[in-house]
Amino acid sequence: MNLLEPRIYDGLDDLDREKYDERRIAYHSELVIIETSTVREIIHQGRLLMLLNQRDISARRSLIVDGPWASGKSTTIKLLGRIHEQRVRRRHPSQDRIPVVYITTPPKGSPRKLATEFAHFLGLPYRPRSNTTDIADAVCHVLTQARTDLVIVDEIHNLNLATSAGEDMSDHLKYFTEHMPATFVYAGINVERSGLFTGVRGKQISARSVLVRTGPFPYGDEWRALVASLEQALRLFGHRHGTLTRNAKYLHQRTGGSISSLSQLIRTAAISAILTGDEAVTRDLLDATALDHAAESVTPRPGAANAG
Repeated sequence: MNLLEPRIYDGLDDLDREKYDERRIAYHSELVIIETSTVREIIHQGRLLMLLNQRDISARRSLIVDGPWASGKSTTIKLLGRIHEQRVRRRHPSQDRIPVVYITTPPKGSPRKLATEFAHFLGLPYRPRSNTTDIADAVCHVLTQARTDLVIVDEIHNLNLATSAGEDMSDHLKYFTEHMPATFVYAGINVERSGLFTGVRGKQISARSVLVRTGPFPYGDEWRALVASLEQALRLFGHRHGTLTRNAKYLHQRTGGSISSLSQLIRTAAISAILTGDEAVTRDLLDATALDHAAESVTPRPGAANAG
């Protein structure tokens, strides 16, 4: 969104100013998706695999995005899905398609729970007594008819092949991959340690998948560029450009190099600046802004230990 000229903003009546500030708050709640080198790599690999798989009948290749918490996995795979859907809509504007499906792996799940995740996304009705095969076949039929070519499965670490339930769900997921003409993209936390590649089934997954790892960013040129991109996106009347870039090292220490924590910190501070009327993200405001518990455990914010 564009930032109004201060004189125009000052001339708004109370209601219009409140509405405009609500729009700015909504804007900052999303802000920009930071295009890091890892984001570019995941989008590139996803695009390559979709092109590679378009002629394959079975044994299609998958993409697995692996990394610790708050390293941007879910955000990036959703961005991949958005970019692909926009591309399909532009190319086939009049066709009724479902280019992308997004589900999460159910914890302690079962084949039926997995099938119903797909059914819920599609809004498919099913009876409580419907068996797993009937639901799965209905899902595959709809997605084939809708020409779905990208299926995103988040939280794949919930699929533990060291358990019988995990094995059953893996077999069912394999059924979907073989009965849908789509590329599957998975994301999970430390999937190698979660048992995803365990046993014969795990080796099959490993042999058919490209693995891209995410993680905290080191302090350097790319980190400073990321901070600059976020600062450029701010829509605050009193913010002094360059404040965040001058504090890039501090921001790295506060967030441990986590892109997710960095985004949360700056977005929260920006919204606070609007609510208080200060209209600027300052070092003092950043110090006073709480982060997620994991980040605060690594580097507590100044004065947090004495709070309360």
